[in-house]
Amino acid sequence: MTNKTLVEPLEQTKTIAEKTVYSILFTISLSHLLNDMLQSVIPSIYPLIKTSYNLSFSDIGLVTLTYQLSASLLQPFVGMYTDKRPQPYSLPVGMGFTLTGLACLAYAHGFYSILLAVALIGVGSSIFHPESSRVAHMASGGKRGLAQSIFQLGGNAGSALGPLLAALIVVPFGQSSVMWFSLAALLAIIILIYIGNWYKAFALPKTKTAHAVVTHHKLSPRRVGFSLAILIVLIFSKYFYLASITSYYTFFLMDKFHLSVQSSQLHLFIFLAAVAAGTLLGGPLGDRFGRKYIIWISILGVAPFTMLLPYANLFWTSVLSIFIGVIISSAFSAILVYAQELMPGKVGMIAGLFFGFAFGMGGLGSAILGKLADNTSITYVFHICAFLPLIGILTAFLPNLEVKKKKFA
Repeated sequence: MTNKTLVEPLEQTKTIAEKTVYSILFTISLSHLLNDMLQSVIPSIYPLIKTSYNLSFSDIGLVTLTYQLSASLLQPFVGMYTDKRPQPYSLPVGMGFTLTGLACLAYAHGFYSILLAVALIGVGSSIFHPESSRVAHMASGGKRGLAQSIFQLGGNAGSALGPLLAALIVVPFGQSSVMWFSLAALLAIIILIYIGNWYKAFALPKTKTAHAVVTHHKLSPRRVGFSLAILIVLIFSKYFYLASITSYYTFFLMDKFHLSVQSSQLHLFIFLAAVAAGTLLGGPLGDRFGRKYIIWISILGVAPFTMLLPYANLFWTSVLSIFIGVIISSAFSAILVYAQELMPGKVGMIAGLFFGFAFGMGGLGSAILGKLADNTSITYVFHICAFLPLIGILTAFLPNLEVKKKKFA
């Protein structure tokens, strides 16, 4: 074996470590789009299954809770395991669970079979997110906020497309038409096999020789734990509020403005499209101006708009939903990268923890808010949730991270 043969892989790895690999970032973002598009089919068909199976709002909340718990509880453990033992091909395996869940959902004949189907889709999500976030981190070339924003953009765009496609496909043709979405799952599996090949060829064999970029700070373990606790509380406020939108916004519009199912889902699409746009802004702005400031603006800054929403007419409800979507969605990439900088070397665990907690809070929020809606009204739920972003005041207690980046051979 020649010296040239030995040197070339190291040079290739160094290049990947130091440069942003946009082809991989956009490919993993596309797979995130497909993954979250498939998952967003679940809340999009709530009006359909509520009528077909005579479900209450509490039942709808339990469906969301089942999905979100299966999508959240496994994620930190998947992340911790793959931090130590990377699994390049776990991504297509996770999508296989999603494909199976979609097939079960299309032919479910009762409440409990629906719960089983959404649980399988949730397991697929719990495998997908930690490792795909790691792929974005590896391909970032140091632009971690930008990389996470591109990755998250795909997910949020998929979440926006799901209700639109459900309105066009599932509502007119019924529950069994969910099976058409399995074609997107098959496409995602093919894409994720390609990602797995890149991961295996350039990241896995060379982790011991690659030039890793490690972030250092001078915070004590106690301060790190306190800061992580604040970030978790901020995630709670963000995703508890988002649960009110993703699960019940269509019902709110139908109840208050007497819109049809399809019209209300188009308004949900507008909101989720705004979320996708805001996601793309948060990461790069955090890279440039500091993640703490973006977190501050995103969580606390959305409060005036959420408090106006329940009192607005239909036009201003749509306008306010756009502002809310853009502002509140800019936080997650900044929060995730900030947390990864707090705990360097724990990329998968942090991604799994925060994605998992976000899903868990969404599920818990949906269940609690569904019960509250049954006992009061959907409009009352939106009045109460409007105050959640005020929790963003806790951002003031986060430290300003002054980090130093060191390269280790």
